[in-house]
Amino acid sequence: MTTTKMSKRDLRNLSVPYTSLRPNLNQQDVIVLPDYYHRPNENNRCLAFTGIILLLSAALFFLYPSDPTLQLARIQLNNIGVISSPKLTLDLSFSLTIRVRNRNFFSMDYEKLVVSVGYRGRELGVVSSEGGGVRARGSSYVNATLDLNGLEVVHDMIYLIADLAKGVIPFDTNTKVDGVLGLFQFKIPLKVSPL
Repeated sequence: MTTTKMSKRDLRNLSVPYTSLRPNLNQQDVIVLPDYYHRPNENNRCLAFTGIILLLSAALFFLYPSDPTLQLARIQLNNIGVISSPKLTLDLSFSLTIRVRNRNFFSMDYEKLVVSVGYRGRELGVVSSEGGGVRARGSSYVNATLDLNGLEVVHDMIYLIADLAKGVIPFDTNTKVDGVLGLFQFKIPLKVSPL
């Protein structure tokens, strides 16, 4: 068998032009297609899974409760009592206005707010307040009374003067809140105490 090499021009000259067939009216053409099953693309599954995870993460971030922030807005001295026996101690009473800021995306209604105040590992007094409410992403002002009983003048005052000279007084606070969280029409019971 011999093979001849043909040029493109020779191939064009050998081609036959297309001519349409005369339609045969008695014959019907049928095209049979195989069943087509669309298999989901693995990339689409991964993209959907990632989207669901991101959506759940965003919902958890916005709906997870965070602690309210407390800030002292005003303080006024009500009463001073000096006790000389057996040790020299002071009893102090203050009226406080505390700003409660809710950083959450839901409201907070509390029945009781109790803040224990300490200095250098010793509890000095307790601030208690009656109920109230703070709207979502808002703040509220709470009036409370702080009673400091048995403040030892010699022991605590030396440390207090040293801390004042540094410019910072390290008070310890322990907050307890009883109430409910409100999200849309749902009310979720809330009882928060630090560990």
